[in-house]
Amino acid sequence: MTFSLHALGLLLGTLLLLDPAARAQTPAAPGNPDQPVNVTGPTPLPVYGNPIIRDKYTADPAALVVGNTVYLYTGHDNPPPGKEWYFMKQWLCYSSTDMLHWTEHPSPLNVQAFSWAKADAWASQVIERGGKYYWYAAVEHGSIGGKAIGVAVADQPTGPFRDARGSALITNDMTKDTNISWDDIDPTVFIDDQGQAYLYWGNTVCYWARLKANMTELDGPIHAITTLPQFTEAPWLHYRKGWYYLSYATGFPEKIAYAMSRSLEGPWAYQGILNEVAGNSNTNHQSIIEFRGEWYFIYHNGAINTHGSSFHRSVCIDRLRYHKDGTLQRVQMTTEGLTAPAAKQH
Repeated sequence: MTFSLHALGLLLGTLLLLDPAARAQTPAAPGNPDQPVNVTGPTPLPVYGNPIIRDKYTADPAALVVGNTVYLYTGHDNPPPGKEWYFMKQWLCYSSTDMLHWTEHPSPLNVQAFSWAKADAWASQVIERGGKYYWYAAVEHGSIGGKAIGVAVADQPTGPFRDARGSALITNDMTKDTNISWDDIDPTVFIDDQGQAYLYWGNTVCYWARLKANMTELDGPIHAITTLPQFTEAPWLHYRKGWYYLSYATGFPEKIAYAMSRSLEGPWAYQGILNEVAGNSNTNHQSIIEFRGEWYFIYHNGAINTHGSSFHRSVCIDRLRYHKDGTLQRVQMTTEGLTAPAAKQH
């Protein structure tokens, strides 16, 4: 019988994983999160499957399609040794023209860009309007207690981004439906066919408000949605064939659920679970995009060996599919990711 070098490599790799002593003596290979690449210019990354990025811990993905390119914005989990918490000081940016090969760009935004903020580069989203790119980001406010949402702006999707207001768009004293200090997080923005922009955000309560055309001011009151079962956080909006979809993290550890509506102002009809608990991570945060006729579900898990966890998360991508009636098929999380052959879209 023949035994290929590839098979031998897989066997040796398996033995190393099974033997803690051997694993401890094995130096970290290039691409390991313990050896992050210092990026000063666009840097192509290897193709991995899932997770798609291995040299840094990435979380809270938000993707933006610009022409033939997808820009992926993520948080950067970077806790000090021995500290288990969401230590995040900057956001990261990647781009791809095929969803397989990714290029990392220098970090286009960090907490210090907001002079009024003091910590926590948490979940965010970038959207384009009028040739400018607006970045909505959750941070810890420096003088008003609790989390806040800021807006940065740039002329290019890779930045550099600068504070568009000089102050927070949303602060904790503006939302009174819960008494926690972290309910003003996880912003997502969508512009409808009439050009009206909407901001959704929240933790334990899902809030929404209209935005003015300048994208830096609210255009009316803040509303709270009370009909989403077990809303935890991470709202995300997308649109297809007359339906708006509001997906969100539910429960804890978090799964992703979703609701549907004919209007961004609701009412929202709950449809059920979309994605199960993502391996080894208490949080679950999604981004949904259409690119070149295919739909993608982008999320994070804690699966990278050997330090993956709820505080060392990694972005993954799998396909999103629809039933004929417009409802969503449950996402199948895979190790192969997009390197696996695509099944026919329903």
